[in-house]
Amino acid sequence: MACGAALAALTAVPAQADEERTAPHWELKDSGTTAVRFRGLAAVSRQIAWVSGSAGTVLRTTDGGASWRNVSPPGAEGLQFRDIEAFDARRAVVLAIGEGEASRVYRTEDGGATWTESFRNTDPRAFYDCLTFFDHRHGLALSDPVDGRFRILSTGDGGRSWTVLPNAGMPAAQEGEAGFAASGQCLVASGPKDVWLATGGAARARVLHSADRGLTWTAADSPIPAGDPARGVFALAFRDRTHGLAVGGDYRPDQTSPRAAARTTDRGRTWQPADRPPPAYRSGVAWLPHSRSAALAVGPTGTDLTTDGGRTWRTVDTGSYDTVDCTPDRACWASGEKGRVARLEH
Repeated sequence: MACGAALAALTAVPAQADEERTAPHWELKDSGTTAVRFRGLAAVSRQIAWVSGSAGTVLRTTDGGASWRNVSPPGAEGLQFRDIEAFDARRAVVLAIGEGEASRVYRTEDGGATWTESFRNTDPRAFYDCLTFFDHRHGLALSDPVDGRFRILSTGDGGRSWTVLPNAGMPAAQEGEAGFAASGQCLVASGPKDVWLATGGAARARVLHSADRGLTWTAADSPIPAGDPARGVFALAFRDRTHGLAVGGDYRPDQTSPRAAARTTDRGRTWQPADRPPPAYRSGVAWLPHSRSAALAVGPTGTDLTTDGGRTWRTVDTGSYDTVDCTPDRACWASGEKGRVARLEH
């Protein structure tokens, strides 16, 4: 079945047991490894996807996951590649997270055959978590607070060079507030200038919004619980400049995660809790392609679907995934621990 039809079937509520057995599902693709956790995912199309993760690993497929090529940057074995953004089969930008010089950005223009290190953090107080692009040229990367404010890195040339933006337009951070480098979705963009960042770890879990590519920001409280370094908003997804979703919770497996999802219909100025949230912590979220109301959320204990814009969620899979991404040609991909990579199939 074509993926577009599979997505349409996924949003329908099955009426018969036979229909449930043939419902769309995640089909695991053999990545060739079980030793890497892929928290970074860039889905370009139904055929092309990139994943990045632990041990400095970057993989790429151009045949829908039938085969994967290890295109890891040489000498990066000690790095944690928690986020990757790809423009096509040849061009990608990958972020290594960590304190001080562990935070780096690499860029490739030849499908990963060669990489150029375009940024290495030299401030021991900075810790970069995730990055996003507005288009093929303009992008931002997010660091945890430095001098009491989140730090934003900016590029205007596709990731070839980076500049730290002034922080005068950034609201003060709360005590203990930070971003989560769990799925590459703590910083997301929609349109040419709008960008949102997700926080946790402090008294309140917040979502900050900028309408000028990171120069000035406004902060809004979310209903997702915080108050602990392990709790907050872990991932965001915006289908346009107005409608957004937030997911998170408490990433510790022995802790419950009530109210682990929220939605906005006013560009993130206000957030409403889901009437029926996912049953556990979720680290990744993505709108289904060309849908105004359907989205997927993923986490270590399963995948949940909403068909009403984030008001209610229902579990549709119990496999472990850290992040999810969907493409304009109606494909959805997910990745996570033990080398797990999957594509939505029927």
